[in-house]
Amino acid sequence: MTKNWTAAVIQMVSGTDIPTNLARARHWVAEAAAQGAQLVVLPEYFAIMGHSDKDKVAQRETFGEGPIQAALQQMAQQHQIWLIGGTLPLDAGNDEKVWNTTLVFNPAGECCSRYDKVHLFGFSGLGERYAEADTIEPGTARVVADTPFGRLGLSVCYDLRFPELFRGMGEVDAIILPAAFTATTGQAHWEPLLRARAIENQCYVLASAQGGEHENGRKTHGHSMIIDPWGRILGELPQGEGVVVAEINPSLTESVRTRLPALRHRIF
Repeated sequence: MTKNWTAAVIQMVSGTDIPTNLARARHWVAEAAAQGAQLVVLPEYFAIMGHSDKDKVAQRETFGEGPIQAALQQMAQQHQIWLIGGTLPLDAGNDEKVWNTTLVFNPAGECCSRYDKVHLFGFSGLGERYAEADTIEPGTARVVADTPFGRLGLSVCYDLRFPELFRGMGEVDAIILPAAFTATTGQAHWEPLLRARAIENQCYVLASAQGGEHENGRKTHGHSMIIDPWGRILGELPQGEGVVVAEINPSLTESVRTRLPALRHRIF
């Protein structure tokens, strides 16, 4: 695609109640569409941030069925947009675990791509402990979605720390990263990692985050942002709910890759 297009990333402070979260998602997707967004990205865990990690397991859906997927389908159709549904818990054939899955819907409401989060977050210290592997089954494959906006590399949150995931995608036009970075790790690492992925892959990065203090007591970093292939931040929302909108210029990507052909200079 050579024509400019408009992208939006949504930031939320999701709670424990799925209908309430879906209502907030509908509001912000409508706002993004009203601002001209043609592709909209929701954050990780947009539909549920439970009191415990097991809450999402209890709310898991079968792929192709369920209220969360129905809501995403309806939003894409209603606003005639491409919608990337953050993540939602899908049945992994295990009563104790789910896949943490990103689904991509086209304006007809069809699910065109699916990515199951590969790298599972684990952290302990400073009074915090997270172990996604306790309740999440890891995915096993890279996924690149072919869209009218070009090749979109799908990733989720902790994937950001593994540059080899993105290198293995080949040349992509944008990296999509729904996330729920903790306040602790996000303050130190979120922006530098996002800008590094944009710079080294010479592509746009669309990062949609959770951003605030949640009903379950968890604090997330926020700072949803859109970054261009030169590593410049085009728009950012530090905390709270809202939308970041930016124009995506494919000619800029081509210019950066022509002037500094680092992708062609790779040896390994």
